[in-house]
Amino acid sequence: MSGRPTPPVYVRRRTDAQRGRGKVSQQVIAGRYELLEELSHGGMGDVWRGYDAVLDRPVAVKLIRQQSVTSPQLGEEFAKRFRREARITARIQHPGVPQVYDAVLDDAHERLFLVMELVEGVQLSGYVDQARPLPVSWAAAVAAQVATVLSHAHEVPAIHRDLKPGNILVARDGTVKVLDFGIAAILRTDATKLTATGTPIGTSQYMAPEQVRGGRITPQTDLYALGCVLHELLSGRVLFQADSEFLLMYQHVSAAPTPLRQLRPEVPTALEELVLHLLRKAPEARPADIQEVYERLRPFLPGAGQAQAPDEAGPAGVPDPTGLFRDPYAPRARARSTRDVQGAPASDIPAAGPLPVPAELRADIKEAYAHSDALLEEERFAQAAEVLSEVIEPAARLLGPESRSVLELRTQRAAIQLLGGDYRAALPEFTALADAYGRITGPTSEQARACRAQAARCRAELGQVTEALAALRAVLGVVRSVDSDASEEALELRRDIGMLLLAQGRAADARAILEPLHADLVLVYGPEDELTAEIAEALALIRLDLDGSQES
Repeated sequence: MSGRPTPPVYVRRRTDAQRGRGKVSQQVIAGRYELLEELSHGGMGDVWRGYDAVLDRPVAVKLIRQQSVTSPQLGEEFAKRFRREARITARIQHPGVPQVYDAVLDDAHERLFLVMELVEGVQLSGYVDQARPLPVSWAAAVAAQVATVLSHAHEVPAIHRDLKPGNILVARDGTVKVLDFGIAAILRTDATKLTATGTPIGTSQYMAPEQVRGGRITPQTDLYALGCVLHELLSGRVLFQADSEFLLMYQHVSAAPTPLRQLRPEVPTALEELVLHLLRKAPEARPADIQEVYERLRPFLPGAGQAQAPDEAGPAGVPDPTGLFRDPYAPRARARSTRDVQGAPASDIPAAGPLPVPAELRADIKEAYAHSDALLEEERFAQAAEVLSEVIEPAARLLGPESRSVLELRTQRAAIQLLGGDYRAALPEFTALADAYGRITGPTSEQARACRAQAARCRAELGQVTEALAALRAVLGVVRSVDSDASEEALELRRDIGMLLLAQGRAADARAILEPLHADLVLVYGPEDELTAEIAEALALIRLDLDGSQES
């Protein structure tokens, strides 16, 4: 890989965010919503932890990107669609749907913000593990809670259109929250708009056959997606796997799903039959409504007062979705006083949430970021990394080595080490960070993926090309399972794989990667984009090389 490696999507975004860190808290939407901290970044937009200065409460602010507004007329149509879908979403009255507080559209109709209830929890994707699929009661509890949410939504009527583990969150008390209602409709991700590699602009792992065909969207579309999710929870693997998005969509349209009991014999026959019913190709062949789905899930749910059997224990360190069924009217846990806790054994002390950052340490961290960024602007990489190291140690002692603030500091330091060419220092740090994020946010989370990709880029720079290629392909496979092959993250990974193959002298293999990538880049970013031009130049060199080889 020639030249300095391109930072991954996550690390580059954090660098940009920290570079303006002193101004982030001053960025205000609609005169009242302060953007405090970026929480996640996805194909549809960014989510920020925010603060409502008028009502004095924390909020989540989702910035939705709309890249297809190319004229005032399209902008006005987009604005109308946004307002309509936001109003519909706000009508879904259920604790499993984060409340929509406000919808803000800028004057250019290019950026919109949804202001919502802030929910703390774990993405459902963090529960999926092929080595240890979820207990039946856990999977049924998640599906049943999603079903109750959909029953309220379908009565509005509102169809989700993009139900997937990444849009489902389990809160600390075990309540399942369904996120991003209406977003797919706003962006029209269900339309059959394909990239050159056959990639729909949207999520295809959970896309119903009628969405692939561009057919009519009905509540049964959500039922199919729920079937995909339930199959994945019970088997530990996605419903269909393929080397390309086109083949993946073909399977959703034409291939029969593998019955669950062939993958996991202990799954009850009735539950397997329900999943197969949800996954019927024709919408009218699926259950009549979501209420029927809930009733068929009932036998697999724990009853009130029923203790958890040893074989029903789920993953450690994540909220238990069965608790709401075992103890449906439990009061909120009583906060213990210091006197109560001092005499209690450590195992009896409830797990604490994230520790608040003391004001003095917060000021030190802010100053370290600012100083490091100034050094980074002057390309004084070693000093920029050292400045962060000086605050990482005391922050880790006070907050814990895997607190959000410490992990972000370490990620920034590793990114600086990579940019400065200190690959031997950056490689073990990115590897450790990937493992830490895997434990905290889930092995398929954006942060874990980004750090694994960065570790692979370090390996490439250190000459470990075979290992780097394998790692990059593994990360790309995960990205394809949770997002689109045409997402920013996937496009950069495909670029890195193709360029590594080219650097190895494997011109034909490189062309097989880079040609469809170039076509996708033209469609997504345009022919004048810097990355598009880079790939076009590489392809021109490949053609000269291959043509010359054939002539000789």
